Amino acid sequence: MAIEITNTTTLKPSSSSPPLPPLDTHIPLTVFDRAAFDLHVAIIYSFRPPMPSNQAMIEGLSKALHYFPHLAGRVSLDDQCRPCIILNDAGIRLVEARVDMTISERLPFDPSPELRQLHPSIHCTEELLQIQLNRFSCGGLVIGLTAHHRIADGQSMSSFFLAWARLVRGLDVDPLPYHDRGSISIPRNPPHCEFDHQEIEFRQDDSPSLNPTASLSSIENIVVHFSADFINKIKKQVIDNSSGRRYSTFECLLAHLWKKVTIARGLHHEEFTQVRVAVNGRARMKPSVPMEFFGNLVLWAYPRLRVGDLVDGSHAFIAKAIHSAVARIDNAYFQSFIDFGELYRTEEREEMAATAPDIGNSLCPDMEVDSWLRFQFHDLDFGGGAPCAFLPPNLPVEGLLIFVPSCKEEGGVDVFMSLLPDHADHFKEICHSLE
Repeated sequence: MAIEITNTTTLKPSSSSPPLPPLDTHIPLTVFDRAAFDLHVAIIYSFRPPMPSNQAMIEGLSKALHYFPHLAGRVSLDDQCRPCIILNDAGIRLVEARVDMTISERLPFDPSPELRQLHPSIHCTEELLQIQLNRFSCGGLVIGLTAHHRIADGQSMSSFFLAWARLVRGLDVDPLPYHDRGSISIPRNPPHCEFDHQEIEFRQDDSPSLNPTASLSSIENIVVHFSADFINKIKKQVIDNSSGRRYSTFECLLAHLWKKVTIARGLHHEEFTQVRVAVNGRARMKPSVPMEFFGNLVLWAYPRLRVGDLVDGSHAFIAKAIHSAVARIDNAYFQSFIDFGELYRTEEREEMAATAPDIGNSLCPDMEVDSWLRFQFHDLDFGGGAPCAFLPPNLPVEGLLIFVPSCKEEGGVDVFMSLLPDHADHFKEICHSLE
């Protein structure tokens, strides 16, 4: 796929009203921000023609940045040497590119190194958001973006994209983003931690980082489609073996995948395996936080099972373990984490790093999973309809899974995942078997 870069520029927010919050405001990173991946996350959206012109897309994007000023800022240190976001309207990197083929000729978009051409490089960039508009010969458009995870989580970036699309269509931003980060991180007086967050969400900065692989080339990215019919069969198995108790699509499908990945890895039955499951705190905290909150508000559950019990157990048994672990990440857990952040801020402690895996890590025998099933991707419409493809172009950590609502059929799920090549081959052979 030959891509010609036609223009690269810095795009700044555009609005006739004063910026909100005011310029040069220093926003300290919250403890949730500091627990997130310290890297740029790349995503690709593909739209069939007709699509608005690049000029219309750029004008809408500039207006959207006014409502999301953190994305046009920079990460620095405040006067207390704390990491923070400076709201200085320094801008984002905007790239325009031309592709001499039609969208239909290139579909489907599966994870591959080739797709890195569709978004700006994530290395050595000070911009917190980068957008590349790839215009195909048919008029279709592929939007490749990279966004720094310590500025915003997936829910936040979904809200940003929906706002951008509304502005391109001439509509107002509705609902408006919620930017009061301080209001969602209020510690108790006195702060009190009921959980060992220093070991769960963080590690000492000089401690080893999981299991390094030989190189990124030893990690294979695959995408597996699970139809609505197949997912319903898994759910029926779960219901039939759990006295009628119902579990979510996410819990049922993760139970299936955890079992199949473990089998594909050939792990010893006496080993233990766990899954790091992202849990959105917006609806779990009391009082609840608006879904429009812009920032990071995610913690993790850790369902853990012995390999033999996992492989021999029913889908209902595994789903129950997942559900129970996620249920424990409740308002009390989030409040304990907020209090930990306050104690860490006020006491002299050694610098700690998040337990989020680094690029090139192997999680085996464990996994990490993130669900994007509740993000409103099907509502993303710049004027030509919903995206025909949506994907993370590359997962740089072995054992990482992302659940995405399928663009192929309503109710279907596409799972993007990374495994070692031998494990990936075996997994693909067994992943659609319910035995």
